[in-house]
Amino acid sequence: DLTRRQDTVRGQRARGALGMLRLTAIAAALLLMIPQPGSAQDDGIPRMADGRPDLRGVWQALNTAVWNIQDHPAELGIPAGRSIVVGRELPYLPAALAQRQENYENRLTEDPEAKCFMVGVPRITYMPYPFQVVQTPEQVTILYEYVHSFRNIYIDSEHPAGPIQWWMGDSRAVWDGDTLVVDVIHFTDQTWFDRSGNYHSDALHVVERYTRTGPDHMLYEATIEDPNVFSRPWQISMPLYRRQEPDAGVLEYECYAFVEIARDA
Repeated sequence: DLTRRQDTVRGQRARGALGMLRLTAIAAALLLMIPQPGSAQDDGIPRMADGRPDLRGVWQALNTAVWNIQDHPAELGIPAGRSIVVGRELPYLPAALAQRQENYENRLTEDPEAKCFMVGVPRITYMPYPFQVVQTPEQVTILYEYVHSFRNIYIDSEHPAGPIQWWMGDSRAVWDGDTLVVDVIHFTDQTWFDRSGNYHSDALHVVERYTRTGPDHMLYEATIEDPNVFSRPWQISMPLYRRQEPDAGVLEYECYAFVEIARDA
């Protein structure tokens, strides 16, 4: 009887140990199925050490918005293009349409880009030049090829008191999940949205959203508000593409030098 009891105890212990091994194996398998913060995860989005999406790299928009942010036909030297405006229409106030028409008629000389001025936000994003993003937990800096423009985007920081009129505005950001949301104010009224004369006043307020959607793509969205020119806020949206060349970088576009050479020619 003693021997049978010992055999029974040994069998129960063996079955218990086997059951624990099975439970451990199942638990380990379940843990492997849970996305771990700070990793690449299944979405393929590169991440920084703090788990935030890694926005670093050399990026470029591939569209024709620099000529006109709305639908436009082809002209000599201008490719046809689709609107980047959500809903396609711009809600100009009736009193602002005359200035927009005047800008269009004088676009070859009055466009700030034609004078080599900084082109402001959001236009700098869809200029036909690449830009490089540098990122830390406290700040994102964007270096643009066009006329050496740059932006320091401070995270979890307040705007300085205004009014201030800056060509690129003042940029402050917060993270909304995996999206960097950038609030931009303190603009001059000297920049346009494109080469066709779409414009704004110094009351411009832009809220940008940068969402990395994959290893080589980023969604750029911006909400535009200007009560002096538009009847309501409106939005633009476009993908940005990461440059793939092994030596990709921001080069130089010396606009002022080119203008001086043209004047002397």
